[in-house]
Amino acid sequence: MKSKRHAEIIDLIGRYDIETQEDMVQRLNERGYNVTQTTVSRDIKELKLSKVDTGDGKRKYSTMEGKDFAMVEKYSRVLQDGYISSALATTILVIHTVSGMAMAVAAAIDHMSIPGVVGCIGGDDTIMCAISDRDDGEKALTYLRKIVSEARNAND
Repeated sequence: MKSKRHAEIIDLIGRYDIETQEDMVQRLNERGYNVTQTTVSRDIKELKLSKVDTGDGKRKYSTMEGKDFAMVEKYSRVLQDGYISSALATTILVIHTVSGMAMAVAAAIDHMSIPGVVGCIGGDDTIMCAISDRDDGEKALTYLRKIVSEARNAND
């Protein structure tokens, strides 16, 4: 449940300008998570979120940009927890996930900056990733499967 909540938080801060922990609590509760400010505070620390300027004098929560190992590890864990299978259809990478995890896994993939992946759309248990071309699709599929495999092997 914690990894799903963490993935949800990552998705939320990617979609909305969340300025306070109270805003985060409200958004999570709207999505079916029964959380308190204390829980959100711990999650923010564990995810190593920081506040950044929005450009209009406000500050919002954001993930660390770049190749921060801890964040890559967290995204890999979300991917591993939700991933079931994947297939390439010309320039669309289709990923099947555990029911309810597609949006979180799509957000993780978007934040991982997988080469060739232009963007992802997640439903309930299926993700469609737009790929720049067929060659990049093969590379992205191989890269994705490698991440899941390595994460699962590390946990065995």
